[in-house]
Amino acid sequence: MKSSRQEKILAIIERESIETQNQLMEALAREGVKSTQATLSRDIRDLHLVKELAADGTYRYVAAGKDGLLDHDTRLRKIFRESVVDYAVAQNIIVIKTLPGLANAACSTLDSMNIPHLVGSIAGDDTAFVAMKDNAAAEHFCLEIEKLL
Repeated sequence: MKSSRQEKILAIIERESIETQNQLMEALAREGVKSTQATLSRDIRDLHLVKELAADGTYRYVAAGKDGLLDHDTRLRKIFRESVVDYAVAQNIIVIKTLPGLANAACSTLDSMNIPHLVGSIAGDDTAFVAMKDNAAAEHFCLEIEKLL
């Protein structure tokens, strides 16, 4: 079931410009595959899907590393740099503001970096919350974010 669904996801993003998880869920439903947003999030992570800037100025899901594209980590770091608008630390929480629809990509970048003292991250549409073990770790990581940008 999982591999079949993931194959359909790859086929859909190959032929359609999919910008959001909702659009992907609707495209899967048209093909007779029911899915939840949480399942799609896991599939996107497992398949290493990233959002790429299309010629029309919108972002669309693509498979990382396909057709000679940059490797997954490099692409995620590039997306992070291009999507983050602002960030601030609030004790052990770092709040990251992104362009609309790109907070998930920013969190995916951070999650893939194996950052010491990172407890977890959660993303909305344009805001991500990153929890660090303590205030000092959050302050230190803000310096790392500055380097990424």
